[in-house]
Amino acid sequence: MREVAGGLALLIAFASPTVARGDASSDSERIVIFVDDDDSDDDGLRDASAARLRDEALRDLWLVENPAAKPVTLSGIAARLVVEGRAASGVTRARSARLQGIARGVGELLLAGAKRRVSVLSASFLAPRGRIDPATQHAALSRTLPAPLGSGSDPDAVRVVLMGAREDLPTRVKVESVDQVGKPLDHLGEVALGSLPCPEAAGEGEACVASPWLRLTADEIDRSHPALARRSLRGEVGGRLRVSLVEGAIASVRIGGPRTSSGVLDRYRVRVRAHLVREAAGGTPPLGGTEAGARALMSAELGRASGIWGQCGVSLGAERDFDIRVVDPPRTSLVAVGCGQGLPASGGSLRIDVEGKPIAVEVEAGTTPLEAAAALARAVAAAGLTARVIPNPRAPRSALPTADVSVTGRDGKPAEVGGEALSTDRTLAVCLGRVDLSDGLSHFSDFDAVSGTVEERALIRALADDDPASIELVVVPSFAGSGRIGESFIYADGGSIRNVIIIDRAAIVAGARSHTVAHELGHILLDMPGHPDDYGVDHPGDLMDADAAEPSLFGPRRLSVAECERAVRQSGPSAPLPLMTHWPLVRPR
Repeated sequence: MREVAGGLALLIAFASPTVARGDASSDSERIVIFVDDDDSDDDGLRDASAARLRDEALRDLWLVENPAAKPVTLSGIAARLVVEGRAASGVTRARSARLQGIARGVGELLLAGAKRRVSVLSASFLAPRGRIDPATQHAALSRTLPAPLGSGSDPDAVRVVLMGAREDLPTRVKVESVDQVGKPLDHLGEVALGSLPCPEAAGEGEACVASPWLRLTADEIDRSHPALARRSLRGEVGGRLRVSLVEGAIASVRIGGPRTSSGVLDRYRVRVRAHLVREAAGGTPPLGGTEAGARALMSAELGRASGIWGQCGVSLGAERDFDIRVVDPPRTSLVAVGCGQGLPASGGSLRIDVEGKPIAVEVEAGTTPLEAAAALARAVAAAGLTARVIPNPRAPRSALPTADVSVTGRDGKPAEVGGEALSTDRTLAVCLGRVDLSDGLSHFSDFDAVSGTVEERALIRALADDDPASIELVVVPSFAGSGRIGESFIYADGGSIRNVIIIDRAAIVAGARSHTVAHELGHILLDMPGHPDDYGVDHPGDLMDADAAEPSLFGPRRLSVAECERAVRQSGPSAPLPLMTHWPLVRPR
């Protein structure tokens, strides 16, 4: 729980000397492009080797405009013309064509009597561990404090190395980032390139230049530290690091999960359903003032959580796909048999009203709460309604396991349950699951954390769907008492409520100081009830720290490779209850 203590892309646009537009006419002008070694359309094929290019790959190529349909000739083997997605012959009269780099070198483009030098450079993406193949591999978000702040080298840093004819190499680059749907996200402006010994054999007249080591960060706070702002920018799993000259992106590399001891994590999708519960029916949402405001704040919080978990290659999807609902508190449709004591019956009767109909059952001495709940459910069914019995695990202070009866009307919606003297039995208690948020949500303690309180169970069971692979996120105005802003119910506890997060509006206000949604999501994905610092060393910079609240890059936001590996083991596709669906960065044709 969290308590209060007190596939983004990176676009690099190059400022290149004397780079001509595709329709320029001066004989002295040059066109500088890159070898098309990447996989811009995510089909698993190197674009320069593909027989046909999709639109995503075509947009990355230099446009040659030829409105008069005059012959266009390209000589040399360094580049080729592409028309309507397919490679053209040496001569074409197409009104527009794309120029695609095939190999590092120099060629010549002839259009309407004007000759243009075509210089093809190579662009390589390097990580500290070595070269990143842009067609088959990916970069990753930073998970550590950067070197200037004392954490040593960043294993997820990336730099761009350009190689080609010395006179055609740019001296500065412009760095920008876009998210997984191609929307601009962040930028660095111009960044100087420095000379670098070429990582591979260079030809005569060739040289290499490189950018500084760049960091892709999970959030704006990490990105904006003064010591790092000039070489850090926000990133997002599912996006790209792209290298551009004047007309558009030329080389790119995807962004995914980190390298682990067992391999490289790709990308995983987690489905979260957010329910924003009003304090009273028809009232204002728990945050934002209006439904639109509430959705916007919740969307931003889900985006932050998705960014933080991007360190492990985990995404909640694009913002447009977030499932956010503003709902009223549920009507009373749950009956808790045994309440918190779980005592067996002494002999008596249980009586409730369902949609105004009285329903009663007799229980003999020794009847357990589960047996009594089953008898009550049969009586409800005999009245033409539907009742489902949900056993709860035995709490430490409970004599026996308790059970809930959830009642549904003929219309399939929760039925209204009421009554006064619910039990005449001296020991077997019966409680109604009423949700009253005016005084805060009654939350679990150490003694009933496995089952939750009756009010929590009533709220969750009215809102949750029947999909065990989705995570329910419930936002309430407040918790009863003080101090708590978030809690979660996990698979490992063996409770009848699993994979559920409850937060209050204070968690949203805390924002990046606590990353409450990401933290509680961690309990579920890691299937971990406690915190690493409960019995160990306190690390306030770790996301799963118990009580850290710090609005700087030293605050709780970092996930280790070991935690990423655990999340895949406990919640990945091979887990007993998979919550993380493999979402490949590559989409084969």
